[in-house]
Amino acid sequence: MPNLGIIASSISGKLTSFDSIATITPYTTTSTVVFSSIPATYRHLQIRFIGRTDRSNQEDNIQLRFNSDSAGNYAAHVLYGDGATASSFSDGSSITFNTRSVVAAASSTSGVFGVGVIDILDYANTNKYKTVRSLNGYDNNGAGQVRLSSGLWMNTAAINTITIVPANGPNFTANSHWALYGIKG
Repeated sequence: MPNLGIIASSISGKLTSFDSIATITPYTTTSTVVFSSIPATYRHLQIRFIGRTDRSNQEDNIQLRFNSDSAGNYAAHVLYGDGATASSFSDGSSITFNTRSVVAAASSTSGVFGVGVIDILDYANTNKYKTVRSLNGYDNNGAGQVRLSSGLWMNTAAINTITIVPANGPNFTANSHWALYGIKG
């Protein structure tokens, strides 16, 4: 039986790798997180986040905008569950942001944050619309939510700027953390 380490070593040049592009950790509240001047040298992008807003509710959504486009050029689909029920919804093809990732908000227990991974596929390909997928959620002592969402930006431009804002809370709280990675193909 071959050793798995030997097999992995022989194909390591073919495996996908992640490069850190930028990390943002505001130590005070902030209303916007922006990744700009994104190089077009990767196949895909990935955002990993830990976030919370100061919305006076248990949860909030985050919104992504690409290249400062706030027109109705986005669509989103969401599957979610809270441990008791599963549901879904969609936003048609005229919303002004992408993704419906969920984070904890001010009414959640102190120190509870939402976490997630957002993949932006073929972000530099100028021959197609951009597709986004996200796995995210938060737990608030047995309450909370987990989500699988997808989105579409109906534009063929290469993405060079990503703006992230809370949907309802005015600000992300201190120590929310945002990291952007480039994925080599």
